[in-house]
Amino acid sequence: MSDRTTIGVGMIGYAFMGRVHSQAWRSVGAFFDLPLAPRMAVLAGRSKERTEAAAAQLGWADIETDWRELVKRDDVQIVDICTPGDSHAEIAIAALQAGKHVICEKPLANTVAEAEAMVAAAAGAPGKSMVAFNYRRVPAIALARRYVEEGRIGEIRHVRAQYLQDWIVDPEFPLVWRLQKDKAGSGALGDIGAHIVDAAQFITGQHLLGVSALTETFVKERPLAAESAGLGATASDAKGEVTVDDAALFIGRMSDGALASFEATRFANGRKNAMRIELNGSRGSLAFDFEAMNELWFSAGGGGFERILVTEPDHPYVGAWWPPGHGLGYEHTFTHEIKDFLEAVATGADPSPSFADGLRVQRVLEAVERSAADGSRYTNVED
Repeated sequence: MSDRTTIGVGMIGYAFMGRVHSQAWRSVGAFFDLPLAPRMAVLAGRSKERTEAAAAQLGWADIETDWRELVKRDDVQIVDICTPGDSHAEIAIAALQAGKHVICEKPLANTVAEAEAMVAAAAGAPGKSMVAFNYRRVPAIALARRYVEEGRIGEIRHVRAQYLQDWIVDPEFPLVWRLQKDKAGSGALGDIGAHIVDAAQFITGQHLLGVSALTETFVKERPLAAESAGLGATASDAKGEVTVDDAALFIGRMSDGALASFEATRFANGRKNAMRIELNGSRGSLAFDFEAMNELWFSAGGGGFERILVTEPDHPYVGAWWPPGHGLGYEHTFTHEIKDFLEAVATGADPSPSFADGLRVQRVLEAVERSAADGSRYTNVED
């Protein structure tokens, strides 16, 4: 990489998403022939001691305790936002106005108004911007999109998507930030439901027109956590209100007429990361489950499903990695995401998914919340 142009990266946030993004920045140049060599210049976090420890562990050269200082630095050309959703808009807009390229974790923002402001800032900025829906970079999901584009399943009639987890089934699990609306925006809906909305729209090439929804909060109070920023220990016997949904269930219609159903829950006992999608078309079907992420199931002409092991060199992204049959993992999706983002920055192309794509998902999330809140039978996404 020594003969390539170096580009400085500044990342804000070092918890779960910060760790996987760091892994991607560290490894991307070792596996992909890139026009730019990322330099992990600076990590920002509120605690000096903890940010220094995270930077040393994750491979960042320097730290800041104020993200505004990171955005102003001359050695930072890319700003990577890995914070809770309540700060996405402020950071992204400031970074874009400073001429930086921006990659922002999903969902894009906590509200449609924030997402619209981010899209407007991106439209008038010299830097490139992308929202980090990493599941688009699962080789099997990218292959599913290719199959749809090639017409292998014909006209899509049904879209069936689920994201099932169980990590907060225990009512004694503490009140972390993901369970607080002012920080997270929504619960299972925005955290994991956003992923299946984006995946469905990405694979099909369609978008949701409207929804009819139900949401539920099963555990309405939880023990206060020692730290609001992470999965910390319980601080005391005091409890606080859960202000987000625990589960969301909604149906809708896609722009080309397909009927769609979506389920997002963090209360599916025994399901750890079951992000599933199935498409039924006039000529065949496709099915995927992230708990078997290297497999895509394909049915042609009404026959039974065929298992495709997505580890061949001609499959999306896979040729850069291991010999055929050697599976990839969760972290590789972020490496693929960073690879695509760096290539877009280098060539001047518009990265995908764009902030506008993130806004489209945000509109769906808001429509789901409106439908569930007022009991409406059908809520238009664009209203």
